Amino acid sequence: MAQKPSIPKGTRDFSPNEMARRNYIFDTVKRVFQLYGFQQIETPAMENLSTLMGKYGEEGDKLLFKILNSGDYLSAVNSEELTASNSSKLTTKISEKGLRYDLTVPFARYVVQNQNDIVFPFRRYQIQPVWRADRPQKGRYREFYQCDVDIIGSDSLLNEVELIQIVDHVYRFLGLKVVIKINNRKILAGIAEAIGEAERIVDITVAIDKLDKIGIDKVNEELIHKGVTHEAILKLQPILHLNGSNTEKINQIERVISMSSTGLQGIKEVRTIFNYLSGINLESEIELDLTLARGLNYYTGAIFEVKSKDVEIGSITGGGRYDDLTGIFGLSGVSGVGISFGADRIYDVMSQLDIFPKDAMASSKVMFVNFGEKEECYCLPLLSCLRQAGISSEIYPDSDKMKKQMVYANRKGIKFVVLAGESEIEKGMVNLKNMETGEQQLISVTELVIALKV
Repeated sequence: MAQKPSIPKGTRDFSPNEMARRNYIFDTVKRVFQLYGFQQIETPAMENLSTLMGKYGEEGDKLLFKILNSGDYLSAVNSEELTASNSSKLTTKISEKGLRYDLTVPFARYVVQNQNDIVFPFRRYQIQPVWRADRPQKGRYREFYQCDVDIIGSDSLLNEVELIQIVDHVYRFLGLKVVIKINNRKILAGIAEAIGEAERIVDITVAIDKLDKIGIDKVNEELIHKGVTHEAILKLQPILHLNGSNTEKINQIERVISMSSTGLQGIKEVRTIFNYLSGINLESEIELDLTLARGLNYYTGAIFEVKSKDVEIGSITGGGRYDDLTGIFGLSGVSGVGISFGADRIYDVMSQLDIFPKDAMASSKVMFVNFGEKEECYCLPLLSCLRQAGISSEIYPDSDKMKKQMVYANRKGIKFVVLAGESEIEKGMVNLKNMETGEQQLISVTELVIALKV
């Protein structure tokens, strides 16, 4: 009995129409990246586990897809290790590589390996898939694309401002209304100091980052589980509920963390960014969100998250400043900042809102009806002529019934069909039919190119 075909959970096939829409997103994002002077790179789908492990925190490490070593991968494992039920230790013996979890850590590795050939500050963009062994659900996949843009080798906050402009530019082009949430990891460090838990900054930020997903009660439970004191949790509550304008929230949190030099530096950076933005015309809403934490451990300064205002879904863009990510690979003192657009979530939002432009559907603009061998020979040079003029075109490969060929053109969304039968060939003409209006006109080859160019 034949096996029923399937694909792994959390992965998807994409139809021609879906690919056309996805490419519309990729092309839009790429166009904006290039508009701001960024250059494209690519890195391998797999990296050495030594490159990936320890960069995303304990929870992130658990979500890494690991690849078994080639050949007899158990040859380096003894019987005790096999029966010890210690998967972490066993993994180090049978797996040396893993699928990349994001594009930022591979980028840091790339920078270190190619530092002598890179012009700093290095403005790079990268559009490739990543993999996470997460539980699949709406808007969350195990294989998905990220569209990253980073500036590395500069401490200037102008870089953060440019990234915010890029976000605004992309979503303006895509027709999405979004809110850009901003915070700073230094402010979060100041909050941890203010509540007396400076050493638990990672635990606090990881828990706070889940606030939108699990709610305040579950966040508090997680903090208790991590060993944060009840007193500290009580002090944290009013901070998580600060409201008002961006300026009012900055002033309020400044009073709370006034004894923390790190926290005050974060306040200064946030104020600088908002001062720059005040002179720029942005369509997107900008919000200071003091509960925004971004769970990844490598962020050190400004952090960003973007959410759709019209569709309930997780963040569709996120990122931040990382001061020494390259230091773990031996190149210290190189600061960077970047953001990542989640193409798959953007696709889901645009599909739900039904705002993809009709001309984003990739298909031939014109199809030649096939009447037989003589007509094929007449049409082939005309096809070449149209393609040289940049007009996407095709000929139906078989001389089937007219109805079947027209159904094919309709189902593919082909706007025009060309009919060149015996009478048209005698006149050196063709009949051009508009499939949307039903209008038909007898024209020359030169007129055909002009008509289809419009």
